Amino acid sequence: MKSMKKTLYLVHGAVIAALYVVLTYLAAGFDLASGAIQVRFSEALTILPFFTPAAIPGLGIGCLLANTLLGSPLPDIIFGTLATVIGAFGTYALRKYKFLAPLPPILSNAIIIPFVLKFAYTDIPGSIPYFMLTVGAGELIAAGIFGLILLHALLPFRTRLFSVN
Repeated sequence: MKSMKKTLYLVHGAVIAALYVVLTYLAAGFDLASGAIQVRFSEALTILPFFTPAAIPGLGIGCLLANTLLGSPLPDIIFGTLATVIGAFGTYALRKYKFLAPLPPILSNAIIIPFVLKFAYTDIPGSIPYFMLTVGAGELIAAGIFGLILLHALLPFRTRLFSVN
């Protein structure tokens, strides 16, 4: 039974990582995956630690892979992944308060990513406060709106999708 729980944990994490990559590529197709104005559809998945801790490494690996495959500069690969992982841990910590669950990813990305944009993407014009506003707004749409829609859509199926019993 213990090995089945470990296997299920790994499968959940792997599926979440794969979904993150695919959804990031979808956003990239609309030029929304990076830059001053970004709405990564994949960031809606940062709500998943509400259901399972397996989402934390899944989101981290997914973000790392997506940023690497998109050819992002090294600071974006490192700190973008860090922002997503911090947000995922925060969502897990707030899992008892479903309406607050998207807040950590919104805040971590709005605080960390503007510095990445300013110092790793020197060709993007704008100031750190401007980037905080634009990245925060994009994250509010992705994690706040899409994430809460996803959370409420998955709630009726949580025991079938995320149970390890």
